[in-house]
Parts: sequence; C-alpha cells; structure tokens
Amino acid sequence: MQKVKPSLLRGFDQEYLPQDQLHFNRLIDIIRRNFELYGFLPIETPSAERREVLTSKGGVEKEIYALTRLAEADDDEAATKGALRFDLTVPLARYVAMRERELAFPFRRYQIQRVWRGETPQAKKGRWREFYQCDIDIIGRDKLSYLAEAEIPSVIHSVFKEMAIGEFRIRINNRKVLRGLLQAFGVADDKAAAVLRILDKTEKEDAAKIRADLERGGVSSAGKLLELITTRRTTDETLSSLEQITNDTARKGLDELRSIVTAIRQFGVPDSAFAVDLGVVRGLDYYTGTIYETTLVSAPELGSICSGGRYDDLASYFTETRLPGVGISIGLTRLFSRLKDAGLLQPLARTPAEVLVTTMDARYLDRYLSMARRLREAGINTEVYLETAKLGNQLTYADRKGFRVALIAGENEFAKDAVQLKNLAAKTARDVQLGEMVQAVQTTLKNAS
Repeated sequence: MQKVKPSLLRGFDQEYLPQDQLHFNRLIDIIRRNFELYGFLPIETPSAERREVLTSKGGVEKEIYALTRLAEADDDEAATKGALRFDLTVPLARYVAMRERELAFPFRRYQIQRVWRGETPQAKKGRWREFYQCDIDIIGRDKLSYLAEAEIPSVIHSVFKEMAIGEFRIRINNRKVLRGLLQAFGVADDKAAAVLRILDKTEKEDAAKIRADLERGGVSSAGKLLELITTRRTTDETLSSLEQITNDTARKGLDELRSIVTAIRQFGVPDSAFAVDLGVVRGLDYYTGTIYETTLVSAPELGSICSGGRYDDLASYFTETRLPGVGISIGLTRLFSRLKDAGLLQPLARTPAEVLVTTMDARYLDRYLSMARRLREAGINTEVYLETAKLGNQLTYADRKGFRVALIAGENEFAKDAVQLKNLAAKTARDVQLGEMVQAVQTTLKNAS
C-alpha cells in the first residue's frame, strides 16, 4: 500500500509540541480568568454560519471559506449555504439579534474560539488562516455608558499584567478627535479614509515619504499634521495639545477623551500602562468613539497585541434594535507565536508532568498504583510508567517529558517500607518512608517552583 506523506496545509500549519501547547493553554487560562474576574460571561457560537450572515456587511467574500463535502448529498444545507466564521464579531451580532429577549443588558460576553480567514499566511509575522481569537464586548440596548469604554483598559491591564510579558502600553484615541483634526487641516470627508491609511503607516515608513503622500492627498500643512500625530507626549500633554483644534467634532471628541481618561484612572490603571496616542488610527471605518491598541514597550516591532473600540450599532444588519457596544480582541495564536520567538514566555509554574512512579518489579504493581493514587488524591499530577523497561530508560523518559520528581522502589525499598525520591531538576535522591511520601513530594515540588 502506498504511504501518504504526512504534511500540513499552508496557513493551517500552526500546531505545537506538548510543552508549547501547555504554554498556549496557560495564556488561555489567564485570559479566561481575567475576563470572568470582570463579570464577563462565556458564549460559543458554531464554527459555520449561513453565508448571508457572514457577508452581511460586504467586502469580505475573499476571506471566507465556504463549506463543502467530498461527496455531498443534494439535501445538505450546510454544504450549499454554510461558511466558516472569519471573526467573532459577526457571529456575536447574529447571536444577540436572535437572543435579545433572553439576554440581560448590558450584555457582557467573552468568547475564545478559532476563526478562519483566507489571508496570505506569513508565519514570520504570526499570521495564519486558522487562529484563535479571544474577545470581550459590553453591549447595551439603545444606550451604553462611557464608563464601559473606560473599563476595557482595566481588563486589558489585568490580563497582560498576569501574563508577565514585560511592560506594555494601552494606546487610546478617539474617532471624533481624528475626524476633527483632519477637518482642521482641510481634509474633505470623502478623502479622510485615504489620509488615515497614510497616517497608519507612520511607524513603518520614512517620515519624508509619509509627508509627501499627505501632500499628494491634499493635506494642507502636512508637516504640522504629521508632527502633531507622531510626537510622543504624556496623556495630559496630548490632551492639552488638542485644545488648539476648535471645531465642534474635535471638541466633542476631546471632551469624551478627558472623561474616559479620568475614569480609566479611577479604575486603577496606572499612567505608565496607558496613554492617549494620536497615532492610533485603525478601525475608523467601524468604530465611532474610543479606539484601543496595546503594544509591548520593549518589543514594539511585535505590533498591536490587543485592539478594539466603541461602535454605535452592533447588529444593524439583523435587527431594528440599536445595540451600541465596546470591545477588544486578542489574536492569541499570533501573540503566542511572537512572544515565543521573542523569548518572552514565562516558565510554567506547574505542568501535567510532576511525578513519575517508576516500575522496577511487576510483582509490586499494586503498590506502585497505590502510591500514585495517594499522590493524585493530594492534587499532585502523577503518572505510572506502565511499560516494561530498564530503570535507566524510564528515567530518560522522565527527563524528556519534563518530570520534576521520580519515585523509585523495588524489593529492598519495600522491605524497609520506603521509597527513593529523586529530584530530577537538582539531580539529588533520598529515601523517605512511604507514610511520609506525599508530604515529601509536596515539599520537593514547592522548593523547585
């Protein structure tokens, strides 16, 4: 029989060895724990949605993977009308529109699931066609307090502080402020989107090129606009600098920013962790108020590790009810890849591989299993080596898998009602009485962590 070469599809090739998967799962646990700490409730939506739901906003058809079967039946609705979700926002909009009468508003939800997107994969930039997103949203019915916009940075701060990945900064801006700025510099509304796309490149391209592009885009005093956008200031300095822009749009945005900054501080986010940054210009075709981007201070080249913003109406394509909201998304697959490459992942405090009970003599199987049972009842992750192998091979297995303790006992040890406790990290060993085994293992693991 001809063998099939084992291989993966490009863009669907992000899978991990067990140790890396444990690191990935730890990040999910941290994110979930902090989302729940702020009262967000979990939901999951189907991987596949109706095509008309996913394409309701238009312009995303090239990114959507449709469902099919290798041998499909004529009556298979999913194969003819279904497609894989490309984000978690559109399914959320459909979910809320369908279940509006069953939900309590403001509706605070989190969702941690895979999405599929037909983009060009770039492994070096952490971009794949299948990846995890971790989203939170606060959705109101007809209205939503500005305090919800201020709470989001507090959640972000809580998540990344626990991840311990280094100093980070939550950069915030306001759509009205940016629109007002462009108006002040003579940019017509129909050219605003193009100008903002140029300004979005300020951290990646030469300032002279950006200025030339702005001038070609019809921006008067392009150099002054570029300086205002790119100059790094404290939050209070940035707010003061905006006072020179006096049109109504900018003034309204500035008032919103001042209120939100005050509330962010009341939520306990330190000034070192957030800043008003006029260089944050993404998502302005969708967001209507505050927008967020989060970057690592020591590794800005990683780009935004968490982004989002305020929107006026989540589900206008599905319901007449106005559903304003605010939310953020963490692209976890990309984040994990970049953190791993940058060496910023923290050592795991605990893994499933804590204690290995070796088996030197099959006559004592009952005792080996009893030892493991006692350890597990004490909450200690324990594996029994069940194959027939020399002790040296069992210890090699323990090293490769990352066990921290090995328990060794044969006829001589059991005759003394004892077991040898081997600290694999410190490469030390000592005998302990079986009655004291659990406590001795707990002490060894605690000292090794």
